[in-house]
Amino acid sequence: MAYCTSSQNLSVANSFAHDHSTETPSPPDVSSLERTEKIRQINAACRDRDLPTLLNLATSKHGLVDDDLRRTAWPILLGCSEETSKNETPWRSLPAHRDEYQVGLDVNRAFVYYPKGESDRQLDRRKEELSNVILEVLRRHPALCYSQGYHDIVQVFLLVLGAQDAPRALTRLTLLRIRDFMLPSLDPVIAHLELLPPIIKSVDTALYEHLPRIQASFALAATLTLFAHVVQDYRDIARLFDFFLARETVIPVYLFAVIVLSRRDELLEIDDPDMLYVSLGKLPQPLDLESLVTMTVSLYQDHPPESLHDRAWRRVSSYSVLKATKTPQDVMRQTIQQAEDFFRKQEIELRRNQAITKAVTNLKTQFKVYKRPAGAISLAIAIGIYAWWLGRSGVPSHRFLGIGLLSDIIKSVMRIVA
Repeated sequence: MAYCTSSQNLSVANSFAHDHSTETPSPPDVSSLERTEKIRQINAACRDRDLPTLLNLATSKHGLVDDDLRRTAWPILLGCSEETSKNETPWRSLPAHRDEYQVGLDVNRAFVYYPKGESDRQLDRRKEELSNVILEVLRRHPALCYSQGYHDIVQVFLLVLGAQDAPRALTRLTLLRIRDFMLPSLDPVIAHLELLPPIIKSVDTALYEHLPRIQASFALAATLTLFAHVVQDYRDIARLFDFFLARETVIPVYLFAVIVLSRRDELLEIDDPDMLYVSLGKLPQPLDLESLVTMTVSLYQDHPPESLHDRAWRRVSSYSVLKATKTPQDVMRQTIQQAEDFFRKQEIELRRNQAITKAVTNLKTQFKVYKRPAGAISLAIAIGIYAWWLGRSGVPSHRFLGIGLLSDIIKSVMRIVA
């Protein structure tokens, strides 16, 4: 399965297929021996905190093998400390989070595909644990905004780590890897999605030209949930999480790009824009995960985000997880306090950008009324003053985010130039 038309990239996929389709049949016990050896290596890497080896093992074929090993490895990959605060306030004693009603709605829809074969009573118990884990993270970090689909991610961590250990790991995952999804605006999520077209363009111009000229929202359900909402097999999503935790924070976007590129011939045959959009949001079944992982690593190495055209990477905030905790090493080193500081700064930046956007929209309306020749100059001056003022004011309150103050400035300027 190839994801592009260039001979260089085709050779990556073709060589991978060759390695696995032309092997001489092995004795029945070889795979068992390989599994045993990999388990030994993972245990040793966890014991020695050998991060480079653990990252390679998590990325390589079959990832971290099973949940017993993941219970040890995932917290390490997230930089969890073994120490817990004895003076930590019980989460149930903390004020309720504003999004708890929505959490309840989503939890009721959880555990649809896995685990299988459980009774209603067992599933009710799991849903209670899922709700508790989510609420603990939100109550301890009330600035976070619950994102629909977050429960899909949390349920995987709950099944792997258990109700006791999941909150600590999820706190770091949430603040250090997916906090862009927990801000009060979808703008940072859109910035993630806007990387997808230039990634595809860097590999296959013809396919890029064929895709709809709209925001890549067809990838939203997958990227927003680290694929947990769209992958129905538990073993597959657990293996994907091995890969994501061992790689750069942007890697889920690259994986989606690989999936699109791998469907090149199929997609080029669809001429209807609506049908094409719907098809783009669907994953091929079954998923050849190991091939996809290999091609994603290759795609990232050949076309890192800094090399992308269309300025998509430059538009990503410096406070975004894509830049502030770009690598697994960054994730391990950064503290929760540092992550919360980035969250606050990004929130301020978002509000400032939204205020300026609103100001420009209002100004266009104002100039339709005044229609002065000095309008362009006045616009530049007014926006410059307003942007400077917002930058000096720190966290703007909702009162300052209103357009009233700027409108007063504009009207004064207009009276002067009239």
